[in-house]
Amino acid sequence: MPLYQKMRQCALATALLTFVAPGFATAQDGIVARVGDAVITDEDFALAEADFSQELAQMPEDKRRSVLIDVLVDMELLAGAAIAEGLDKTEAFDRRLAFLRTRALRNAYVEANILNAITDEAIEAEYQEQIKSFQPQTEVRARHILVVKKEEAEAIITELGSGTEFAALAKQKSTGPSGPNGGDLGYFTKGKMVPEFEQAAFALEKGAYSKEPVQTQFGWHVIMVEDKRETSPPPVSDLAQKIREGLVRKNFEAVMADLKAKTKVEIVGAKPAE
Repeated sequence: MPLYQKMRQCALATALLTFVAPGFATAQDGIVARVGDAVITDEDFALAEADFSQELAQMPEDKRRSVLIDVLVDMELLAGAAIAEGLDKTEAFDRRLAFLRTRALRNAYVEANILNAITDEAIEAEYQEQIKSFQPQTEVRARHILVVKKEEAEAIITELGSGTEFAALAKQKSTGPSGPNGGDLGYFTKGKMVPEFEQAAFALEKGAYSKEPVQTQFGWHVIMVEDKRETSPPPVSDLAQKIREGLVRKNFEAVMADLKAKTKVEIVGAKPAE
């Protein structure tokens, strides 16, 4: 069944802890639609947008507003029909309403006291704590020229000795995939390359190239080291989302532990722990 039809049938579950800021333009006077005597407002629209955020993300952006309005209109029509039949007066409806109220209150509390408690300052503090254990490593930026025969590599070394540019020779003679890019392999630390290549590369000084061909399982290499440096920890911007998620989990666990310590919880019918 198409996603559109599934949404219009209102058979979608609310995702736990989903809080999405409104992303659609607001309607005039804050009213999105009128359905009989009922009014659908921007606030209703924003709540529905958050409720169906995962489903909306699967749809073309230019279709989302109209689909969501259709969902809200259908909800009002069906709700009105339910009231006309007295379904809002049943015990089953009261139980469902109580459950939905409890869930909404849970989400409101989580948003106010767990999600919103994660400030930029808290993320920065956690980042500084994490990078204390960071161990810098030496990394090199190297180029190489890969050929099949040792004699070919020796001839390339001779050309380099006469002043030919390394990158130009790599583009012309290297059989490796980095050849068209002048043999550039970028930066790498120890453990990223095959041992023979790695040993030769890290033994070279910055700006030097191998004076003897280096053999690996791939063939014969001539290697040049363009730069050497110590690695730095990733910037906080790269880790911020992961740190935020970790702090949310930590806050959630702390809040739940505190609430459970204050409130007696009994699971009726549960088997005793062995």
